Amino acid sequence: MLMDLMVKLCHTNVDSPFPVWQNGTISPCVNQLLLGSLSHAVIAITSACYISVPRLTHIASSLPIGWGFRAASTLLMALMFIGDLVLVFELQAPGIYLNVLADGCGVLAWLVHFGAVLALQRSMYRRTRGPALFPVLLILPIPNLAFILTAYVQEINHLGVLQPLQVVRLALTVTRAALVLVYILGYIFPCYRTQRDLLSCNAEDTAPLIVTFEPDGGVTVAEDGCSWLSRLLYLWLNPLLRRGKRGELEKPCDVFQLPHRLRTKAVTLRFYQCWQKCLHPRGLERPERQDRLPRGNLQDNNWSEAEPERMCEGGTQRDVKLLQVLHKAFGLRYYLLGVLKLVASMLAFAGPLLLGGLVGFMETEGAPLSKGVWCAVGLFASTFLAAVLRNVFVYEVSKVALEARVAVISTIYSKALKVSASALARFNMGEVVNFMSTDTDRVVNFFNSFHEVWSLPFQFVLALYLLYLQVGVAFLGGVAVAVLLVPLNKVLASRILENNKHMLLHKDGRVKLMTEILFGIRVLKYYNWEEHFTQKIAETRKKELHHLKLLKYLDAVCVYTWAALPVVISILTFITYVLLGNNLTAAKVFSTLALVGMLILPLNAFPWVLNGTLEAKVSLDRIQRFLTLQDQDLTGSLVAVVGKVGCGKSSLLAAITGELTRSGGEVFVGGREQGFGLAVQEPWIQHATVQDNILFGRDFDSTFYQAVIEACALADDLNILPGGDQTEVGENGVTLSGGQKSRLALARAVYMDKEIYLLDDPLAAVDADVAHHLMEKCILGILKNKTRILCTHRIEFVDKADVVVLMDNGMIVKTGTSFHKACPLGSLNRNFVNAIGREEEEANEPELVAELKMFGEEQKQMGKLSWAVYCSYWRAVGGCIAVAVLLSLFLMQASKNVSDWWLSHWISHLKDNTTELTSGNVSSELKFYMTVYGSLAATNTIFTAARAFLFAYGAICAATVVHKRLLSSVLKATMTFFDTTPLGRILNRFSSDIYSVDDSLPFVLNILLANVFGLLGMLLVMSYGLPWVLVPLLPLGVLYYQTQCFYRHSSRELKRLCSLTLSPVYSHFSETLSGLSTVRASGHTSRFEEENERRLEQNQRCLFSSNAAMQWLDIRLQMIGVTVVTGISLIAVIQHQLKSIDPGLVGLSLSYALSITNLLSGLIFSFAQTEMQLVSIERTEEYSTNIPQEPQEASTEVLESWPEKGRVEFVGAVLVYRPGLPNALDGVSLEVLPGERVGIVGRTGSGKSSLFLAVFRMVELNQGQILLDGVDISSVRLSNLRSRLAIIPQDPFLFSSTVRENLDPHGRHPDFRLLDALEQCHLGDVVQRIGGLDSEVGERGKSLSVGQRQLLCLARALLTEANILCIDEATASVDHKTDMLLQKTIREKFKDKTVLTIAHRLNTIMDSDRVLVMHAGKVVEFDSPAALCQREDSISNHLMSMLMANQVN
Repeated sequence: MLMDLMVKLCHTNVDSPFPVWQNGTISPCVNQLLLGSLSHAVIAITSACYISVPRLTHIASSLPIGWGFRAASTLLMALMFIGDLVLVFELQAPGIYLNVLADGCGVLAWLVHFGAVLALQRSMYRRTRGPALFPVLLILPIPNLAFILTAYVQEINHLGVLQPLQVVRLALTVTRAALVLVYILGYIFPCYRTQRDLLSCNAEDTAPLIVTFEPDGGVTVAEDGCSWLSRLLYLWLNPLLRRGKRGELEKPCDVFQLPHRLRTKAVTLRFYQCWQKCLHPRGLERPERQDRLPRGNLQDNNWSEAEPERMCEGGTQRDVKLLQVLHKAFGLRYYLLGVLKLVASMLAFAGPLLLGGLVGFMETEGAPLSKGVWCAVGLFASTFLAAVLRNVFVYEVSKVALEARVAVISTIYSKALKVSASALARFNMGEVVNFMSTDTDRVVNFFNSFHEVWSLPFQFVLALYLLYLQVGVAFLGGVAVAVLLVPLNKVLASRILENNKHMLLHKDGRVKLMTEILFGIRVLKYYNWEEHFTQKIAETRKKELHHLKLLKYLDAVCVYTWAALPVVISILTFITYVLLGNNLTAAKVFSTLALVGMLILPLNAFPWVLNGTLEAKVSLDRIQRFLTLQDQDLTGSLVAVVGKVGCGKSSLLAAITGELTRSGGEVFVGGREQGFGLAVQEPWIQHATVQDNILFGRDFDSTFYQAVIEACALADDLNILPGGDQTEVGENGVTLSGGQKSRLALARAVYMDKEIYLLDDPLAAVDADVAHHLMEKCILGILKNKTRILCTHRIEFVDKADVVVLMDNGMIVKTGTSFHKACPLGSLNRNFVNAIGREEEEANEPELVAELKMFGEEQKQMGKLSWAVYCSYWRAVGGCIAVAVLLSLFLMQASKNVSDWWLSHWISHLKDNTTELTSGNVSSELKFYMTVYGSLAATNTIFTAARAFLFAYGAICAATVVHKRLLSSVLKATMTFFDTTPLGRILNRFSSDIYSVDDSLPFVLNILLANVFGLLGMLLVMSYGLPWVLVPLLPLGVLYYQTQCFYRHSSRELKRLCSLTLSPVYSHFSETLSGLSTVRASGHTSRFEEENERRLEQNQRCLFSSNAAMQWLDIRLQMIGVTVVTGISLIAVIQHQLKSIDPGLVGLSLSYALSITNLLSGLIFSFAQTEMQLVSIERTEEYSTNIPQEPQEASTEVLESWPEKGRVEFVGAVLVYRPGLPNALDGVSLEVLPGERVGIVGRTGSGKSSLFLAVFRMVELNQGQILLDGVDISSVRLSNLRSRLAIIPQDPFLFSSTVRENLDPHGRHPDFRLLDALEQCHLGDVVQRIGGLDSEVGERGKSLSVGQRQLLCLARALLTEANILCIDEATASVDHKTDMLLQKTIREKFKDKTVLTIAHRLNTIMDSDRVLVMHAGKVVEFDSPAALCQREDSISNHLMSMLMANQVN
């Protein structure tokens, strides 16, 4: 068939289809194909590498004249070829097809080169002659020109001028030669316009003339300025890979800088400009800023009425679709890459045709050697060009995908900074983060699959046509099965999509619940709720695994059809062909086998491509829905308020900042465009140092900084912290007390130096002395000339306000110039005191501040994965299942290879016995061969099914075991682990790592095992069929091994760096969402967007290097595959000449060799991907085995009623948080009698919270004992101990479930008990108003105010009926009247119980039977309040004096 094609193309005879020499000169066929078409193909491919060269953003210098000549000559050259093409069609000469091919290649080459010249004119090559390769390219077609001119001259001399069109063609050819000369002259003589340009060619360009490899602070810039050869073979990546092999890729800064075109800032600027063009399609674009992406809005200090339209802002975003902007920004370049895909797809089909020609050559004795040589050369050329084009295509598409990823993530982040709080409340934080993670990944993955949507049907149709040419209508027998499977694939695809949606829904629910568990882990452990929440997680996980199981089994059906279909189609095709009365030949059999393999790919891939497209559409719609949310309302209310819990104070401050949506009315806030100094009720602290939190992006002013530290009473705290103001405070300030967080947030607001300050109860978490300091030194001191809006329950300070507003039920009740006018409540009790000095009580665990000088960065494992990781996954799958999977894989591959060998044996037998059909009847011998072949194929399908379903079952087992072990280990971890580990780091194990274990790892591992067994089977068959193939295979095998080793070291580290740099992007987004009100109110949105860009850039650098490394490996493996194919072809030709060859075995070997390129490439990629995914097993295994665990054993069994009396004894208790740190409890000995009420006071770090932590065994004692009713608590099981104690923590954490579940998660109490507890805590009306016990409290209780949440936590304690109650000043955020009622409730309900209270308020202390005074971990005083007041040397004497003074006032 190939020979026929050559005869028609070159217009030659069958005996000599491709003559080299003809009529005393080189033949037209060789001239046009090799010297013409091939040289122009090289020009086109090489020039294409320079089209995407980075452009200069600012060009002021003039362009050398030589560039103009070169551009003009290139364009004219393309026009000459177009003219010649027209003449060819007019002449209708015998060699028309050859001339059309040659002229078409010429047109394409010079148009592409013209594009490259234009691109280089606006690049760093502008002031140079350009790449030195270009004149070499111009030389390539010169021999072709010379031979054409010679042929035209001879023809005109022979025929005269009887054919004027031929004379015109001669003229066009002469013109082409002249244009080549002009181009070369333009290269040699650039002709700078001025001497200044010549001598100072870089003076006005923003990019250097020659890009060095250290322009960014010694860090290499990837790809930019590299030669075409370096780009084609990725030689520029070698230094990075060498560093990876040496183990030097440890940090993100170790990888290359991104090419300038892919820089985050450049991409976001281009995307914004496209957004504006879509927003103003009729040329109404406003002037664009070139320095950075405009982000102006009210918070950025440049908001005005004239600029209401911004990217992603309310009102305008509905007119702009994200897909429309993506199309405008990246569409043209992306669509043009489809040309490469088309050519590569067509070249792939040349392999089976050339294979048929080569096998036909070997079957024919005495066939000319040139025929075999040309087939071998054709195989080399087609596989080589297809490999190069496919590699360039994948690499360029990955770059476009990276640009789109930056654009989408930046757009989502920008929108999140602008969307109104009420609109954002429709989503929980996990869902919003999913827009940036999962949904963005799906949209970006669409870039990899779009070109498959059109190319797969094209490949399918082309494969069918070629099959028809090979076996005629017999191909319908096999294809009928494939066509029947299309509806099955469609059903499978829809079911997979449906189950995937359900699985992701349950996954989101599980991750959301896990997020809440991690945020509330301290509460969880205090209340002994681990088992309950483990069951909740297990139930959600069970539903998730149910859909995952269905997915895996549906995948198994797909894998089965994919693996079995080639064999079934081949059998049916060949049997149909034979039954139709045809004889099988080796050429037909192995060409058909190769084509069937190519037919299966689009059939099986298309449903997945379609699924990917549908998933991308769903995610795009989800992101679009987020982008169309209403933006922040820029008008609000101005109020200064006091009032009871839940009256609306915080809501009014949120309205001023625009966080709430205004439904009516108008209020003006002067100076609003400058932003606010905001201190919210729940302090938002960044994961940074104390100083960075205070500066919040502003310049350091030492004098003002020290004044702020003093005004916010932080000086003593900084002395206690191990690193002073350079101490890193951890995620959300986990290492600080509640008061320290509140004052740090206040200091940040003060340092912003705004004109308007919104202060939402900053005095709630501090005692009277500190509150007095903050009022005098800060609110009335350093802020005295500012507008201050203060919400507070500290009624003793309200008289100092200029205007006081009383609120109730969301309405302003009264307004006055003094508190008594606004709030005539009668006699007021000034009830706030300082327990000892200037320090407030901690909300969490202040002693840990000494433990954590810095929150360490997440450690990245180095080197190859240990065998322990592989063994742990083997155990998770199950040893028997794993062995069964490997055995089924071996049998599946063996049966496939044996069936192929049987087919080749059958063909060889046919050659010797040409008569198989007699009188239309099938001979018994043919029946025998067909039966054996069919049986082998049936056996293969059985083993294939066994492998698919066993693997699916093993993957489910592993997913179940890994998650169960991880959850159990994490929930049993010590509190120190949670306090020293960012929650995002733990959550990553339960989200992305578990997702890898569930889905990604089994998928790539399945492919890897199939590739391993496939390669082994292929090598055995090839070695059996052509033993000489071992000669090139051995050195190529060594080269392959060294190449993949060189690659794997770096790819593994790059994958780890990708994971390492991705977490900061998401954690910064989550942190921004948590502190959105502060960021926006303070006018720091631009700085946060720039920080997002910086973090995203780091991640993009690692991703780009990882993608480039994959293509670096791919091109080398492709070349090894090309070498194998060429080597086998040449060996076959040589052995044919020696007459020592079996055409059947050669055909089998060659058909295998054609797929060896993809198999070699797939093997290493699947191995690398498997290693990358096994990093998730490594990470989950780390948290399953290597984190500190709470002791679970118990040596003493206690009664259900223990502790009956409630006696608490400390006997020489010593507690140290970490070796080398001072004792948090230092020999504490005391006894609390049954039913006694003890108030605990002391400075920060005195050991107050450590007492509670020790009683609940949140931290184990180093020495001494704690006895409850005489029983040593260290011998009691933790669950028994914590379930018999009750605590009301200062931090009122609620889970985002119902009121009922927050009160009684185990469901042990009837409704009337729950309602009674709520009534006693004055929450009955509130709960009824929001919908009763089954109403949702919102994410972390957002539906309730902070004070109401504290009351709900008190209701929990009322339900426990424990004999020992610990209270950590749980009423700090409630008003005085409510507090008095609650104290009464506690006295009545816990009348006979032992109550330990860490106290701030004096009435709590006076209500105690005894007061415990702690200092430096020791007991200083422990006596009744009356006795302590009578002792003049008592520390508490100062306390009582203050009480008397307040009562007098």
